[in-house]
Parts: sequence; structure tokens; C-alpha cells
Amino acid sequence: MGAVDADAVLLTCGNGRDSGIPGMRSVLLPPRPGRHELDPVLVTRPRRLVVAGTDADLAAVLLRLLRTDRLAVELAYLPTRRSSVAARVWGLPHGGPARDLAVQGRAAAVPLVRDDSGGVLVGCGELRSVRGEAYCDEVLTLRGSARRLVVTPWQPGGVAVRAGRWGGLPDGTRRPVPQATRAGRGSSTGRAVQVGCLPATLTVDGVPHPRPVTRWAWYRHTDDWRLVRP
Repeated sequence: MGAVDADAVLLTCGNGRDSGIPGMRSVLLPPRPGRHELDPVLVTRPRRLVVAGTDADLAAVLLRLLRTDRLAVELAYLPTRRSSVAARVWGLPHGGPARDLAVQGRAAAVPLVRDDSGGVLVGCGELRSVRGEAYCDEVLTLRGSARRLVVTPWQPGGVAVRAGRWGGLPDGTRRPVPQATRAGRGSSTGRAVQVGCLPATLTVDGVPHPRPVTRWAWYRHTDDWRLVRP
């Protein structure tokens, strides 16, 4: 591990048991920290934040950077769960390699995906037992029913979507549903995904939405965020 950046701060969120990074200032935070917990850290003007926690914790920190116009702050991620979808989507390591990357890695601009309720998406959004229609830009990706409709960030376009029987992540394949068909499930990538459906269960970055939804949209923000990647 190389020299630690004096302007980097490790944020250990919730029940994260990360062993820390020697020489890096560390702050303990609750799960999915908000304004009251993060603003005292941001006022010190860190160049890089290292988030040890879940995908939802990473999303919470990114959302606060967005709302305070601090998207230039670099984010590194130490996932505390092997099941982290964000780590899979962005090709991030776990454990010791993740700590090395947090110190030595360089940040790159990646698409910032927002939703129409004011949130952000860093890993996976999923609608279950959905019945309706979904479009990715102009591409029809669902008509009728699907057990799962899964959306992830995607580079370079912004978002990727896949509707199917199982909850596999989108792989970038463009498989439109023909407009003339009465029912079908497909996949695509683009700048936005819009869904209209009968009431369906929604989960965003592992956090269940408090009530069923009948409309939802994810879209690429005008600005990117800066993620430390291999």
C-alpha cells in the first residue's frame, strides 16, 4: 500500500467491520448517512472519500455530494458484503485489494444515474412481479409481465435494463420487444428507463421502497461522478 492521501477520509457506515486504512482519518457513521452526519465531514473539503459499507451506504454518500454540488469529490468503495452489486457493475475488488485501490487508484468519471423520486442508483434497481410496459429511450423492453425487471448503471450510455424470469444483471445486449407483439421481455442500454405498470415491488440498491409503485424512471444525470476504479 502506498502513501495515504492526507485529504482522504474513510467513512465506515453502519455495521461495517472494515479494519481501516493505516494513516487515513476514519469517521464512524450510521447506515445510509444523511445531511447531519455527512456535512461535518464535507466542510473539511476532502479530496477523496472512502466508503466502507453497503451499496445503499455508497448511494447515500453520492446523493449528498450531488445535493451539495460536490461531485468533484472522489469516491472509493470498500464493500462490506460479497453480494455487492455495485462492485460487480463497476468491476471493484473486495478486502485487501479494495483497500489498496482506495489509496493508490485513480478516479474516473462514470455516469451518475438518478431516479424521479430524487434518489441515485449505484448498483441495481429491481421491480418484481411487474406487469406493464418499459422503455429504454425509444426501445421497448417490456410489454406484459416479468418476474423481474433489473436496471443498473452502464458506461458509456448511462443505464442498462433487462426484463426476464430471473434477476440476472443486464449485460448490455440490445434485444427490443417488437412493437407489434402483445407481450414480450427484452433488454437494452441508453440514457433513461421509464416504467409504467400495475403496483409492483421496488428495491433500489438493496433497500425496499416503502410502497408499491406504478411508475418509475431512472436516467443519466447531466454530470458524472468520480469513482476510483481499477
